[in-house]
Amino acid sequence: MNTFDVAVIGGGPSGATAANDLAQKGFSVLLLDRDGRIKPCGGAVPPILVREFDIPESLLEAKVTTARMISPTKVKVDMPIGGWVGMVDRGTFDEWLRSRAAKNGATRITGKFSRVTRDDEVHPIIEFKDSKGATHRIRTRAIIGADGAASNVAKQCLNDQKPLPNVFAYHEIVKSPQAINDDIHFDPKRCDVYYQGQCSPDFYGWVFPHGEQTSVGMGTAKQGFSLRASVSKLRAQSGLSDAETVRTEGAPIPLKTRKRWDNGRDVVVTGDAAGAVAPASGEGIYYAMLSGRCAGDAVAEFLATNDARALKLARKHFMRLHGRVFWILGIMQRFWYSSDKRRERFVSICKDPDVQTLTWQAYMNKKLVRAKPVAHVRIFFKDMAHLLGLAPR
Repeated sequence: MNTFDVAVIGGGPSGATAANDLAQKGFSVLLLDRDGRIKPCGGAVPPILVREFDIPESLLEAKVTTARMISPTKVKVDMPIGGWVGMVDRGTFDEWLRSRAAKNGATRITGKFSRVTRDDEVHPIIEFKDSKGATHRIRTRAIIGADGAASNVAKQCLNDQKPLPNVFAYHEIVKSPQAINDDIHFDPKRCDVYYQGQCSPDFYGWVFPHGEQTSVGMGTAKQGFSLRASVSKLRAQSGLSDAETVRTEGAPIPLKTRKRWDNGRDVVVTGDAAGAVAPASGEGIYYAMLSGRCAGDAVAEFLATNDARALKLARKHFMRLHGRVFWILGIMQRFWYSSDKRRERFVSICKDPDVQTLTWQAYMNKKLVRAKPVAHVRIFFKDMAHLLGLAPR
């Protein structure tokens, strides 16, 4: 039976980042991923991701310079980004990340994870099936579960935890229009975000351009809400009803970070499996890659010291960096997305220059902006005015 230092289950941005980092550190790494899976995703990546994870700009299908917020009454608020946000196609982007990990020494295998088993030996065994259904077994000193919101690694190895609450995201990739027509709201350098109950009763809808293709999608946690009907309405609103559909995808997105990411022995989860997704926005690529790096660092420490307490460092480091932001965004989502009346107010707040500046500075740099305390005070009182219904829409 082959033996590895680390088996990474799942080859999305989080798993591929962890595998790449560990392989570069000289560990023997197995990267196991299913064939042909593409996660539904708007595809937005901030410049800090490109810098921190050495991503070539050639992978960016487009650079967006404006975000348009659209209210329930179809009020449009354009927010200049003050720079650019990159847009990637997850099929191309994720494959590049997996290939990089393999080039740097990870052993890449296509297969479907089955289970973790244990015998009289110290280290666990990974079982998986290949494309023909044959079962394979490998032994590993550590396991990183990066297998999505419905993580089987988490279910088996962190089985004392309840399933994470999630929204179900669905999108349709369509061919982008050739011409720009503001009357139908499409612009290849602008992301459109629909805060409308008819698009999503508890989240939002989006139209995100990816160069030659565009993602039109939405998310909701409400059972029975028609995803396809909602996206059909979005396509009609944005003038994309007649655009050719390239593919459709759906998957759950976690709404809450797990309280524990490791089993205290030899397993740690990351990415969607750990709930490392920003509330309110559902942004996941940057946080997936960062949590993968945190998991890789924790596992490297565990392998070097054989001290399982090191695995706790993955969550500890991630939450130290972004726990406060996630808490604030969670409050925003619960309050502002609860009704069309509040969504209308939320979009109105986005008109404010201070809100626009601080929002995009925080997004681009992935940290709370403290350089302008007066602006924060102004925003606080403006928010209160909107909450009390004293501010004009």
